Amino acid sequence: MIKFSTGGLTRRGLLKTTATAALLGAAKTAFPTGAFAQSAGPETTKAVLGFIALTDSAPLIIAKEKGFFDKYGMTEVDVVKQASWGTTRDNLVLGSAGAGIDGAHILTPMPYLISTGKVTQNNQTLPMAILARLNLDAQAISVGGAYADLKVGLDASALKEAFARKKAEGAAAKVAMTFPGGTHDLWLRYWLAAGGIDPDTDVETIVVPPPQMVANMKVGTMDCFCVGEPWNEQLVNQKIGYTAVNTAEIWNEHPEKSFAMRADWVEKSPRAAKALTMAIQEAAQWCDDMANKEELAKIVGKRSWFNVPPKDIVDRLKGEYDYGNGKLVEASPHLMKFWRDHASYPYQSHDAWFLTENIRWGKFAPDTDIKALVAKVNREDIWREAAKDLGVADIPSSTSRGIEKFFDGKVFDPADPQAYLKSLSISRVA
Repeated sequence: MIKFSTGGLTRRGLLKTTATAALLGAAKTAFPTGAFAQSAGPETTKAVLGFIALTDSAPLIIAKEKGFFDKYGMTEVDVVKQASWGTTRDNLVLGSAGAGIDGAHILTPMPYLISTGKVTQNNQTLPMAILARLNLDAQAISVGGAYADLKVGLDASALKEAFARKKAEGAAAKVAMTFPGGTHDLWLRYWLAAGGIDPDTDVETIVVPPPQMVANMKVGTMDCFCVGEPWNEQLVNQKIGYTAVNTAEIWNEHPEKSFAMRADWVEKSPRAAKALTMAIQEAAQWCDDMANKEELAKIVGKRSWFNVPPKDIVDRLKGEYDYGNGKLVEASPHLMKFWRDHASYPYQSHDAWFLTENIRWGKFAPDTDIKALVAKVNREDIWREAAKDLGVADIPSSTSRGIEKFFDGKVFDPADPQAYLKSLSISRVA
């Protein structure tokens, strides 16, 4: 047996020691110090997560690209592109066992619509769990170049006469969003209704997947659309239309996308759900760092993710807005927020607004128990546990952000949704 001079270790002993050290090093990487390290590891290392090519999916993409999923023991996470929100819904129903997905970057109202069977085939209910918010702000409503002379902005009433004329001529204006009852649908409806345009009777509302918005506007399929980035910026860069409004101008620091999982997956693997949440929380912090914006645009712009030139992504990521109608805003306070201002925390009060708006437009019955439904779907408790294990110091003390105010003077008190509904002039609630 060959002897080494270092303390008399044998070659076999040295290899054994080296292997042990490597194993301990790997374990430390997978399970960092803190409460999470002292508990058992995740029940599974596998998860299949869906995403749509929208900038607010970045925390999932960065968690994968930068190894944050691996860091927290989730070493076999697949982040899979979805063609549309309808595809996301269908794949969630299938689950990974059926060649679908376990969770997703998702429009915040969708887990509620899916849980209650409002948007699934044969009204099949699939309980869902929201584990984190992915961002605040920075969606947009864009208008086609045909309306350039109207210089439409926050006040949608500038379109009222033009849309009425189109309807009288037998071809109602088409306004596009990404999923019925989803965030883009609700922003578009709110904006139109505030301008005196009924989104159900004065125009034709159509569904178009986010990556197809610009191409459809180019061939004249629609008159305006609401979608997330980078599609509004790409529209401007291609000189096809202009941005009328950043949705944060409608409701400042509004919630947008969420990270949600099938509830049965979370119940079966609660530690894995927390590990995924920790990875996404750390990724959100990385995404929010201004020093990382250029790299972020390059990463998500890759063919494997968005397949979009970084130049169509990076400016608005930094808060540099060219609306395409002569309006330029540098250092906009309405840039997309991934972590700051509690962007990642899923306030239950925000989910209550989305449900209330969907009651407004007939997606849910007027007597829906909003509080009970939110309590079932919103798992802010998992977010809190993950944040504590991550060492986050600034954790919201309440599940409510309180009273919210909108650009047109309307006020939403999560403790009194009925008062909000009664204040709205255009509504499907009698």
